[in-house]
Amino acid sequence: MSATQSNMLSLGTKASDFKLLDTISGKEVSYKELKGVNGTLVFFICNHCPYVVHVNIQLVQLSNDYISKGVGFIAISSNDVQNYPQDAPELMTKVAQDLKYPFPYLYDKTQEIAKTYLAACTPDFFLFDKEDKLVYRGQLDDSRPNNGVLLTGKDIRKAIDLLFKGKMIPEQDQLPSIGCNIKWKESL
Repeated sequence: MSATQSNMLSLGTKASDFKLLDTISGKEVSYKELKGVNGTLVFFICNHCPYVVHVNIQLVQLSNDYISKGVGFIAISSNDVQNYPQDAPELMTKVAQDLKYPFPYLYDKTQEIAKTYLAACTPDFFLFDKEDKLVYRGQLDDSRPNNGVLLTGKDIRKAIDLLFKGKMIPEQDQLPSIGCNIKWKESL
């Protein structure tokens, strides 16, 4: 299994709006429609990556804990489905239903949104404040497949809790996420 780190988009970067297919509802939705009143977590995932499979249960728990507190959760898959058919939109729908995702699971067919956010791996996390400025990017926690570290979501939880208190998330506490690389389409 490959291990690719986050690119660590610059803090303060404004969230880019988009219109993408939500594979759960079948509708096109935008960042502005999905963002939370108290902040928004945009994260890049896919169906097959062992790093994502490892954290899926915590993603569901995390979102169930914070959606009611006004945090928007937006999952995006940007993988090339031509070469990785297990990440196709219809299978995204099935994964979301099977795991009971309480958040939309969007398909970035052109991969433009992943490029805009400088997403590099799955999972890759970006937390924006209520003004849509990036305040945290990095890992969910220290747990990885087979490393024996308890999966808690502690890094994202700490970032969201500091956001609620109006405090800065120290940059030295923002460690890159690690996961499978995004499966980019081959250039023509």
